[in-house]
Amino acid sequence: MTGLLFQGFIYLCAAVIAVPIAKRLGLGSVLGYLIAGIVIGPITGLVGSETQDIQHFAEFGVVMMLFLVGLELEPRALWDMRNRLLGLGGLQVGATTLIIGTIAYLLGVPWQSAIAVGLVFALSSTAIVLQTLNEKGLMKSDGGQSSFSVLLFQDIAVIPMLALIPLLAIQEYLDHLHDDHGASSGGHGAEMSLVEGLAGWQVAGVTVLAIVAVVVGGHYLSRPLFRFIAGAKLREVFTAAALLLVVGIALLMTLVGLSPALGTFLAGVVLANSEFRHELESDIDPFKGLLLGLFFITVGAGINFGYLFDQFAIVVGLTVGLMSIKALVLYCLAIIFKLKGADKWLFTLGLAQAGEFGFVLLSFTLQNGVISNELSQLLLLVVALSMLLTPALFIAYERLLLPKLTNEQQRKEDEITEQGTVIIAGTGRFGQIVNRMLLGNGFKTVVLDLSAEAVDRVGRFGVKTFFGDASRPDLLHAAGLHEAKMIVVAIDDEARALEIVRHARQVRPDIHIVARARDRNSVYDMYYAGANDMIRETFDSSVRAGRSALEGLGIHPYEAEKIASAFVELDLWGIRQLAELHNPDIPPHENDEYIKKAIEVRDEMDRAMVGSTDGHKGAVDRAWMPPGHRPDDSEQ
Repeated sequence: MTGLLFQGFIYLCAAVIAVPIAKRLGLGSVLGYLIAGIVIGPITGLVGSETQDIQHFAEFGVVMMLFLVGLELEPRALWDMRNRLLGLGGLQVGATTLIIGTIAYLLGVPWQSAIAVGLVFALSSTAIVLQTLNEKGLMKSDGGQSSFSVLLFQDIAVIPMLALIPLLAIQEYLDHLHDDHGASSGGHGAEMSLVEGLAGWQVAGVTVLAIVAVVVGGHYLSRPLFRFIAGAKLREVFTAAALLLVVGIALLMTLVGLSPALGTFLAGVVLANSEFRHELESDIDPFKGLLLGLFFITVGAGINFGYLFDQFAIVVGLTVGLMSIKALVLYCLAIIFKLKGADKWLFTLGLAQAGEFGFVLLSFTLQNGVISNELSQLLLLVVALSMLLTPALFIAYERLLLPKLTNEQQRKEDEITEQGTVIIAGTGRFGQIVNRMLLGNGFKTVVLDLSAEAVDRVGRFGVKTFFGDASRPDLLHAAGLHEAKMIVVAIDDEARALEIVRHARQVRPDIHIVARARDRNSVYDMYYAGANDMIRETFDSSVRAGRSALEGLGIHPYEAEKIASAFVELDLWGIRQLAELHNPDIPPHENDEYIKKAIEVRDEMDRAMVGSTDGHKGAVDRAWMPPGHRPDDSEQ
């Protein structure tokens, strides 16, 4: 027990220390876990031979992750992905297997082993890629969805790979395997199976029945079961039921020889429309995160640095060669399937590594006499090293490639041939609405945007927009800064937005500036930079949501609207009170004076909403009056 507690303490301590540091340095959690594993394994030797056994257990985190991914996909969405799932995924696995297998054969590897090597390296890391895409908010992008399609196809492809590999056995390796392991090799046959010894058509029938059981059970039986369990009103029982569902499906898939990750993904898709979806997500997500973190730690801890240094040139060369070949295949497929710009590079760099299923397949190929023990050790290190390098590729994409791609490298800025009453910087979802309202009321606008794609997109709808960086003074002047009555800063890049506001206020002290703000701190920054009106991008929609919630709770729409208007007025009053304490060099949660004042303002606002103080009595009624008829609130 002491040893188990000590090992658990070491793993948890490594994660708690390394991951926050890695996140703060912008390296991401995955690289933090990998570094933690390297520190407690090869460097300090705090963990040892138990790492491989723990890794097999931690791989269940991948199963849970695919269940959660399935919950986010409705069956219709999965059907819409069929072209990329089969086309993009199938071509990636086929082309990568063919190219790497051919190169391995040319390097002197037997053809059976060469095919197995190609199959192993055709797979990418579902755990690292999906975790990183979700962490960085890239999952919904075109590149993220394409990456997911390929990963899903790879998980499906593992099934025929496991069926094919035993057919590639080499008698010499089998004899050597029996000599080395003797009777211990028989232990593998002791695992439970529902299809062992069955004819081919019987195996196919049992497999189909298992899949049908998952689909039908998930659709018809899960709802009454979860309603019954929810009736107990015990959170831990529902959590146990959620884990039972995932473990049970994974076990069933294993018994019929299918991928447990694929089975749980299918179950997740079936339950995507269930009213218990969000509860299942919240219950399983913590276990998924812990197991995935543990898995990444074991990958780092399992790297054999002694062998790496002995064969340094060979291992590094094979790793770089593998990732280069996969990147080349992925880049060509990205062009064929018309991925553009940042999505093309996200897809190319994100899937260029080997995957965690590579450890499983390499072990399986060794047990079946398809590759030699020496080759297996070498390839295991290549798989681990490629996974270790993957977070670095994501960092390179985010910090080196993405800024250049965002700036739309080659396109020259448009010559501005028009001037208007209002200059609008940004034609995204925020700026478009402002532009439409102004144009609809007869005001002439000049719209600037740095995204060539956005300029072309709105141009197809007849909206004139000039391509260019509005933070450049010469471009603002060409757009008519000296003559315009107003400038609306609607871009989401806060640093560039502040530059525009400062320059416009310096050149035109009399111009009216309306600026988009991300949050309350952004409001303060824009105010001090010279903006007249600061519009928080989610504030109005949040107020509308609050008003709808009040109506849903039985408050009359008229009263709900009055309350919402009062809240807006009081919030503006609160911002004025706190603005003088804002310090851009100190985060609000570390500014004691700001925190104290914020609590006072919040309490005052709460009392004012019910009209219980002299200072704000009747705030709801005043807020409901037309702006031109409200009493002077300047004393507030």
